[in-house]
Amino acid sequence: MLFDFELIKSVYEKMPERVNEARKVLGKPLTLSEKILYSHLSVEEKGEKFERGVDYVNFAPDRVAMQDATAQMALLQFMNAGKAKVAVPSTVHCDHLIQASIGAEKDLADAKDQNNEVYNFLESVSNKYGIGFWKPGAGIIHQVVLENYAFPGGMMIGTDSHTVNAGGLGMVAIGVGGADAVDVMAGMPWELKMPKLIGIKLTGKLSGWVSPKDVILKVAGILTVKGGTGAIVEYFGEGADAMSCTGKGTICNMGAEIGATTSIFGYDQNMSNYLRHTGREQVADLADVVMEHLRSDEEVYQNPEKYYDELIEINLSELQPYINGPFTPDLAHELSSFAKAVKENDYPQTLEVGLIGSCTNSSYEDLSRAASLAKQAKDKKLKVKAEFVVTPGSELVRYTTERDGILKEFEDIGGVIMANACGPCIGQWKRHTDDPTRKNSIITSFNRNFAKRNDGNPNTHGFVASPELVTAMAIAGDLCFNPMTDTLINEDGVEVKLDEPTGLEFPPNGFDMKDSGYLAPQANGSAVVVDVKPDSERLQLLAPFGEWDGSDYKGLNLLIKAKGKCTTDHISMAGPWLRFRGHLDNISNNMLIGAVNYFNEETNSIFNPVSGTYDEVPATARALKAKGVGSIVVGDENYGEGSSREHAAMEPRHLGVKAVIVRSFARIHETNLKKQGVLALTFADKTDYDKIQEKDQIDIIGLTDFTPGKPLTLVITHEDGTSDQIVANHSYNKVQIEWFKAGSALNLIRKQNN
Repeated sequence: MLFDFELIKSVYEKMPERVNEARKVLGKPLTLSEKILYSHLSVEEKGEKFERGVDYVNFAPDRVAMQDATAQMALLQFMNAGKAKVAVPSTVHCDHLIQASIGAEKDLADAKDQNNEVYNFLESVSNKYGIGFWKPGAGIIHQVVLENYAFPGGMMIGTDSHTVNAGGLGMVAIGVGGADAVDVMAGMPWELKMPKLIGIKLTGKLSGWVSPKDVILKVAGILTVKGGTGAIVEYFGEGADAMSCTGKGTICNMGAEIGATTSIFGYDQNMSNYLRHTGREQVADLADVVMEHLRSDEEVYQNPEKYYDELIEINLSELQPYINGPFTPDLAHELSSFAKAVKENDYPQTLEVGLIGSCTNSSYEDLSRAASLAKQAKDKKLKVKAEFVVTPGSELVRYTTERDGILKEFEDIGGVIMANACGPCIGQWKRHTDDPTRKNSIITSFNRNFAKRNDGNPNTHGFVASPELVTAMAIAGDLCFNPMTDTLINEDGVEVKLDEPTGLEFPPNGFDMKDSGYLAPQANGSAVVVDVKPDSERLQLLAPFGEWDGSDYKGLNLLIKAKGKCTTDHISMAGPWLRFRGHLDNISNNMLIGAVNYFNEETNSIFNPVSGTYDEVPATARALKAKGVGSIVVGDENYGEGSSREHAAMEPRHLGVKAVIVRSFARIHETNLKKQGVLALTFADKTDYDKIQEKDQIDIIGLTDFTPGKPLTLVITHEDGTSDQIVANHSYNKVQIEWFKAGSALNLIRKQNN
């Protein structure tokens, strides 16, 4: 469908002048990212050159996208912003609350029944404030955005870390917390530190078993889960231009797993083709005219080392298929060496489930290539050894692949087609197993594989690969199977080999569907009543957080010292907790229950200073809060990586956490903490992490003179009466310090609107 054409037309009309002006200001040829960033500066920013990785900059994004789990809290906050209507085009997509269990029809019906209160809230609040609403079953937010809203040269923010998927259509699309979305929907400038730039030159061409997914799996191995932090990853080269638009989307989507601000490809013929095949010929026509501004300048492509902060080159002709994992998406294995890794590390060799689809890999091309292997299994009389689950990304893809017989190929080998929703990718999977705690292996074409991510079982070894490879591995039921070299014994006892997968980028008869699932809002929603019942366990109207009292923090108790990887899944779990995403007090009962306590290496078991015994984390925080005692959380490297969920910042704020100090932060989580009025600090000396003891009390000194670039001091008093002083760095600028003083960014917005 064609949405917001006048907005897109306006962007393209202004872009040449803005790009030329930026080229003058910077005094050099421009990368694509710079063209888009500088052409989306907020009106407050005029004629200035910004230093990458240093300067905070105000931007004016074109649109906002929200999924149902994060939209609840974002819109509850927006209701307190004092605005009658959103200032930019915005949408809500109901994709997270549908649990995968039996199959699409039954699961969708159950979700509508179980989540009726939440869906009604989201539909009514969208209707009131001029927000487009995509009903349950319409599709996963990122696939729907790619098919309907993304456009080359645009800038979008979304309340989901995989918003970056839209970079596959040449858009700077950035995952944020709900408070950031409120800024943009309220017409305020949106702040971001000017990103650094990582260039990835793709030469050669994909072939055989290798797919776009293997590009990002390799990149994840190179850059690790934090190597892209604070940077935009820009792909270019002949290999990039030869790749399908949806393949580009896959790569950008999983760029969230390297911590990148976003990832992006330059506009090319394949993007133009995708726009035309998805009913946006008018957008393609406009983009074709300004194509030179939707790609980096030619000088950049000729000498990329001069224009990027880091440069990586990958020859696609030499690339192997990859399998990444377990427990982290950056543990990269080439397929040829994976069997050895399985045996050396004692990973469970029997593969129990293969899952394909999700927002990362559910295009027509993905499913048709995987279906070619399913058809081979049937034709070659191979019995599929593992369970096989398929999650289409949108109703457009689902309906078309059903029409074209692709889904039947999966069903013919025992595959179960789930609803067009996130499902198993985010823990919304009612897995059928005889032992929910057994050590086991699964393989998915998803993006994340943290412990307990898919099924809640810490012993599930989750591996990530392309849909083609997942399908082949499911057929074999063996992690040590290499379809490029190995054979299988069929039901007749004959040795057979799988041929290379084949597929189509676009359906020969075009895309089609009966019902997109989209509801447009009323032109004037002032009469719409948004009803939130006072006794609801799922929705709770927000009360503003209290302002800073003007004093240094004194006598804070250590709540938890988290050891090792602590993602937003550990801080605020998904799965069954998704039902409370609109109720801050109830969902706060999951706060940090997945974090590993440094002192006993257990989860959800910490010292409670009030009772003097070990207790659960939320209960301890509530006990301290009831006594009027603030607390502090200590974390390790890349604290808060993963999902953009701001609940991981709002829950600590709600339960009395005054500060979080870590060795390093993931970008989105650090911003979320700042927005909610929680001090986000880092150890100036990372070894100071080791000085924190279990029963410490902490003072934070220097808040009365809180200024950009000036460290704070932590005075740590230990149980034995000794003390340490620790220097705590921060990245707050003047505006962010005002958020802290006001109690939250939303408090400041409300003041400005009154």
